[in-house]
Amino acid sequence: MPKIEQKQVVINEIKGKLDKAVSVVLVDARGVTVEQDTVLRRKFREADVDYKVYKNSMLEFAVKDTQFEGLGQYLVGPTTIALSYGEATAAAAIIAKESKTVKALEFKAGFVDGVLYDAVGIETIANIPPKEELLSRLLGSFKSPMSTFARLIDQVAQSKAE
Repeated sequence: MPKIEQKQVVINEIKGKLDKAVSVVLVDARGVTVEQDTVLRRKFREADVDYKVYKNSMLEFAVKDTQFEGLGQYLVGPTTIALSYGEATAAAAIIAKESKTVKALEFKAGFVDGVLYDAVGIETIANIPPKEELLSRLLGSFKSPMSTFARLIDQVAQSKAE
């Protein structure tokens, strides 16, 4: 197979993954040891995140003329891409958590819900709790005033009964 066809296969693979992804995070993982990388990849697999190293030129061709085109400006130096298929903040959250112990991990940029973020922005996104936790907090905030009101009504009823 000629070299151009081999490259096109890789570009098509990347495009296919981008089409299915709900978020994309670019990371500089220079200096990450094999052991650290293995732990990181296991956590990504558990969270339905695809984590892979591609040549920047392949990524540039794949994002060209797509909604992800803005990521092209961050494709300088070694780049690892994390594509999240389930929870939009999963990849960023895992990287943020692991970067506390693995100092070599650095955010470059990210793309979440149609918005391009730089390193600082994607790090902020990483600190957003998962959807389930946000929903439980919301339901808890609904429940608290209702419980307080119910206790108040109960106390008023008891005082009238006495």
